[in-house]
Amino acid sequence: MQAEPAIYHDDFREDVRRQLASVDGVLVWMNPIQDGRNRSVLDALLREAAAAGVFVSAHPDVIMKLGTKEVLYTTRDIGWGCDTGLYRSAAELRRELPTRLARGARVLKRLRGNGGIGVWKVELDSGVGAGDGIGLRVRHAQRGSVEERITLEDFCRRCETYFADDGGMLDQAWQPRLPEGMIRCYLVHGRVEGFGHQAINALYPAPPGTPPETAPPPGARLYHPPTLPEFQSLKQQLEQEWVPAMQQVLGIDTESLPVLWDCDFLLGTKRADGADSYVLCEINASSVSPYPAAAVEPIARAALARAQAARERH
Repeated sequence: MQAEPAIYHDDFREDVRRQLASVDGVLVWMNPIQDGRNRSVLDALLREAAAAGVFVSAHPDVIMKLGTKEVLYTTRDIGWGCDTGLYRSAAELRRELPTRLARGARVLKRLRGNGGIGVWKVELDSGVGAGDGIGLRVRHAQRGSVEERITLEDFCRRCETYFADDGGMLDQAWQPRLPEGMIRCYLVHGRVEGFGHQAINALYPAPPGTPPETAPPPGARLYHPPTLPEFQSLKQQLEQEWVPAMQQVLGIDTESLPVLWDCDFLLGTKRADGADSYVLCEINASSVSPYPAAAVEPIARAALARAQAARERH
């Protein structure tokens, strides 16, 4: 197998189109949002290549099924979900968010994004908005953001751009065990081939009794092989229960799953037997990099198998 880089930008897409016409397969890493651009032009090019017989991973149609935040709502009942809502318009957000906030803090996420863009922790604040509506404390997950005190109406106006072009927002209950860290499971098709553990992530709270601005910045993610003992229960549930259930709900066969994708989990409430439960907070399929060294060989083997199958079919 001969591998070559295909550096992409909308400005020289025709060069990349010609390059893709000469290969058997392409692995794609590109953020959904970058420098004011999105993937729409690239995705059209990738669909064209796939229609011509080139193996594409992750295929844009598969990303739209599992790689947006809407998947957290669609699959909320398969065992990895929590109290989850979906807003299709800013009007729905204004109307329904107060009821959910009455149950406690929420995390709201635009359906397509990366790097914490459009991800917010939101909770009620009785000290804001007297006479001007409902008061909120909000914190954006983008690096460097701090907690703000604003009204519900101001927050909804800030989020209006997230609903453009058939967008929306996902709403999940805040997970109190977030300070115990986030676990990222790296999958090659349907198998976990490595883990990443991040002790301090973007919405990590400030120490009790201290100002919100003292919240620590996100820390490094540490990478581990798939044999790491403490995450074997999560690995088993993901491979044997949740991924097959997700495939059934979304209509994705195993060979169409991305060659590399990942699932981010937070610790949920303890079960009756004392074991940990897990809550899915994101699936990444557009640009999964970096990743554990243990995943390199499984990625290469899967890519070779898919490219060979594509060549045989065409």
